[in-house]
Parts: sequence; structure tokens; C-alpha cells
Amino acid sequence: MAAGQECSGQCSCPSTPPQCPLGVSLVLDGCSCCRVCAKQLGELCAEKDICDPHKGLYCDFGAPTNKRIGVCTAREGATCVFGGMVYKNGESFQSSCKYQCTCLDGAVGCVPLCSMDIRLPSPDCPMPKRVKLPGKCCEEWICDSPRKNPFLGSALAAYREEETYGPDPNMMRENCLVQTTEWSACSKTCGLGISTRVTNDNHECRLEKQTRLCMVRPCESQLEQSIRKGKKCIRTPRVSKPMKFEISGCTTTKSYRPKFCGVCVDGRCCTPHRTTTLPMEFKCPDGQVMKKNMMFIKSCACHYNCPGENDIFEAMYYKKMIGDMA
Repeated sequence: MAAGQECSGQCSCPSTPPQCPLGVSLVLDGCSCCRVCAKQLGELCAEKDICDPHKGLYCDFGAPTNKRIGVCTAREGATCVFGGMVYKNGESFQSSCKYQCTCLDGAVGCVPLCSMDIRLPSPDCPMPKRVKLPGKCCEEWICDSPRKNPFLGSALAAYREEETYGPDPNMMRENCLVQTTEWSACSKTCGLGISTRVTNDNHECRLEKQTRLCMVRPCESQLEQSIRKGKKCIRTPRVSKPMKFEISGCTTTKSYRPKFCGVCVDGRCCTPHRTTTLPMEFKCPDGQVMKKNMMFIKSCACHYNCPGENDIFEAMYYKKMIGDMA
């Protein structure tokens, strides 16, 4: 609990940093002295006890004259809908006994509450097996009886020297279970929009929000005219001539022939299904060059799961995109 702690100018830190609960960031305190567990949404905070910056939280002191004790508050951002519940931006919740989740501006990222360790064979436990025990959420290791094998001893010695960090080396990195959500639907049905996702695929293993530009289709396109006779949809048309993308007056340095999602005449809507993300360079009138990631469509799906007009949850109706697939 915060008690109006202020910075004294002198640092006195414990020899080992604290062990924070899963989903709570280990950060440098407000005095830039010691590593501490960040305060969470609704908890008391102070100049020294900072709120979790990785969840978009800040210390709200209320009155301008009060700078001693505040409450951790979420910055303005989109809410999340998960399991039929609505969560505020920055709010943490337990989706099940196995996962602790956080709402991050409209997207949900989760970390496992169960241990992801691996147990290698040993003389006292030659055949370890992970099983679900009654009344317990997380699976636990048990030791099966080995089959009779005269070469078992030498095999165990060799196996124990193998280095391993988890059940899937591709998903584990320095005790970090890498998790990435699917890309959200594009924020615009035509023209240039934004797509987002949440990932902890970074050196700090912390949840962060990633964005990419996206264009489902140009707004001025007359795709209905391209539907062949006897057909009801044009699914994934490609532009006939190379084009450049423009954002805030800046134009891509290269030309592209992207695929777009088409249209239907039977009430269905067409949305991206398989996409990939590529870096692009934009050159601005003042000569500045900026780099942005852009969604490129590989294929689209036409379906009746379409959003209604002015539906604030329209992104929930779109079929989810499968991003960055070869």
C-alpha cells in the first residue's frame, strides 16, 4: 500500500528484486532507484510507487495540490469483450484457473498461471508424466514405473545432459512463454485503417501493443462491376496497375500490386482471412522518411457474419484473420 512515499535522493535497494505476481510488471520505481512491482488498476500510488506503465496506467492524484497519494487509473482506451464480460483498458482478470489476462486497448493478452517446466528422466523418476489430478487446476508430474531395460542407466545419463527450457523450444525463450494474439479487424472497411495485436515477443517478455496499416479495399472502387456473369461474389481481386499508398501526405517509396477483398451481391461481406505483414517506407514532402508495417492480403472470405450499421462491436463480428502465414 502506498503511504505518500517521496524520493529522498538516496537509493537503498534490497540485494534481490521482488518476485512479482504473474501479469504484474517489474519496473524501476519513480525515483529511478530500485526495481519494484508496479501498482495495478485501483491501487494506491505515490511519487515513488508508480503504476504499471505497460498497461497504460497512471497515478491520478485528484486535486492539483495533492501530490502525495493517488489511485492508479487507466488511460483512455478501448474496452475488451472476453467470455461475455466487458473489461476496461488496463484491467487485469483471471479468465480461468490457468490464465491471468490483461485488457490492453481493445485486445487481450494472457500469461499462464501454471508452471511450464519440463522434468527430465532421472534415476529416482525414470519416466515422468504430467497428469491432471482431481481438485487441482494445474497438471502435476508423477513418476511411472519403468519397463525393464538393461540399457536404461546409460540412456538416462545421456538424456539428462540435454538442455531444454520448455515443452516447445520455439515458444519458450529465457523462461518466457511467447504469446501473440491474432490481428484485429481493420479499423476501416475501405481506405487506409489500423489493425492491432498484443504480444510479449520481446526481450522484456512484457505485453505490448503492435499496430500495422491495413486497407481492405479502396473506397472509390466499383468492384460490383467486376463480378462475372452467374457469380455472386468477387472474393480477392488484385489491382491491375501498380499503386502507391499515402498517409498524412507521405507516399510509399515503392509501388505495389496488392490484393483487396471484393464484394458480394447476395448480402454477404468479404473480409481478410490470410494476411502477412511487411515493412514499408513512406517519403514525406519535407524529405523525411518513415517506416510503417503494412498488412498485405493473401486471401479473403465471404460470409454472412456481417456487422450492422453503427455497431460499436463490429470488429467482433468479423471472422478473425490468420496473420503472417507463409
